[in-house]
Amino acid sequence: MNTKCITTESGGCECYVELPEADSIGCVEVLATVCSTILMVLTLPISIFLCFKVVQEYERAVIFRLGRLRSGGARGPGVFFVLPCIDNYCKVDLRTVSFDVPPQEVLTRDSVTVSVDAVVYYRIRDPLNAVVQVANYSHSTRLLAATTLRNVLGTRNLSELLTEREAISHSMQVTLDEATDPWGVQVERVEIKDVSLPDSLQRSMAAEAEAAREARAKVIAAEGEMKSSRALKEASDIMCESPAALQLRYLQTLSSIAGEKNSTIVFPLPIELIGPLMNITSSITSKMAATPSSTATTTAVADSRPGEVID
Repeated sequence: MNTKCITTESGGCECYVELPEADSIGCVEVLATVCSTILMVLTLPISIFLCFKVVQEYERAVIFRLGRLRSGGARGPGVFFVLPCIDNYCKVDLRTVSFDVPPQEVLTRDSVTVSVDAVVYYRIRDPLNAVVQVANYSHSTRLLAATTLRNVLGTRNLSELLTEREAISHSMQVTLDEATDPWGVQVERVEIKDVSLPDSLQRSMAAEAEAAREARAKVIAAEGEMKSSRALKEASDIMCESPAALQLRYLQTLSSIAGEKNSTIVFPLPIELIGPLMNITSSITSKMAATPSSTATTTAVADSRPGEVID
């Protein structure tokens, strides 16, 4: 018996079992077949319930006669015939089956220990190979999935494991499909469910993320201050070019203050009105500072007595 795979025009792959030419039937096999037929005839109609079997639409039956695989491939769906005592058959379910891969302790490439679990979906593509080539295709697929999960994750960093789950799942699916192809099993999908990190590593990553967020917040606040200062500079330049703009801004401010029903209103006094008063005050101050001796002499003469000589 040989298993061969061919590539179809659509790019798929078809595998089949090539049976050798049947050898000449031995005397024992002929005798067993004749005896089974006679027994079936003698026990009619009870033997009908034992000879006719039914498989569902999603099932196939692989028949062995005296331990040898019968030609014609898997039977089903529908009714098929078996001889009592000499024929044996196995049912194979063609529906998609899913199972959980137990959590695996994996050491990543950057020496971080994580616990990862996954879910695998597979189905039987070739019932003959699933029965003949492997003893228990379900158990073998489960063990291979756990081993493949550890092997694939061991070649990845922690950052890749957290951010590239789809790529890792696809890599696992391709590896499993290639390994289970001789068994007649097709792995349709692999999904990583959860990645468990140690508590100390979670605290470290949380502190790192918080520090990064604070740094970004400070940078954003600094950029906002810079933009606001530039806007204030441009506004001041415009107001310097047009003095009426300052008065309009002042009136707008008074209008907004009055709308809030405040009892206190700050009334700014323009510098142009205070300038002349400041000039008069400064001139008076300078004159008083220039004649201090004459003021002192006049005061002394007024307070002196008659007959006193003032030096």
